[in-house]
Amino acid sequence: MRLGSWRMWTTGAALSVAMALVLPAAVHADEFKLSNNQRISCSRGLSPGKLTTATCRSYAYLFNTKTSEYFRCTVTLAMTRDNKEVINVQTDGGCSKRPRIFDTDGNYEFDAAETEPPNTNSFFGPGGYAIWASDTGSRKLRGCIIIASGLGSDVSKCLDMTFD
Repeated sequence: MRLGSWRMWTTGAALSVAMALVLPAAVHADEFKLSNNQRISCSRGLSPGKLTTATCRSYAYLFNTKTSEYFRCTVTLAMTRDNKEVINVQTDGGCSKRPRIFDTDGNYEFDAAETEPPNTNSFFGPGGYAIWASDTGSRKLRGCIIIASGLGSDVSKCLDMTFD
């Protein structure tokens, strides 16, 4: 086998292997849905030396429509400036996996909402959020509220809705 043929074969083989690895992931890509209710909240603070810091945070939810597991994702940007220029910009974020809302697999839809920035809605800390999930194949709806306990863990309760 000549060198050119070898390169073509290895490139083709590598492409086939890459396609085999990518296709199963692509088949299941539609099982995840992003929440439609992203919010952003910002706060400002004064630092010594006439510095101003603004911190903005946003949350989103990525929901597995088959298993009802979800991820709560956050992104934060903090900017410090003086009267003339931006001195420092820092970003942070990530997603944390949350438990299933329903015990069995199905075909689910969901929505999520965050509390507003710290105010009377957040008695013990940074507030909370609500998740609503429904089974598209039956009349099944569950609402969950998750709030910070102020003791290092969240309190989470879900309730199945009744239909009169």
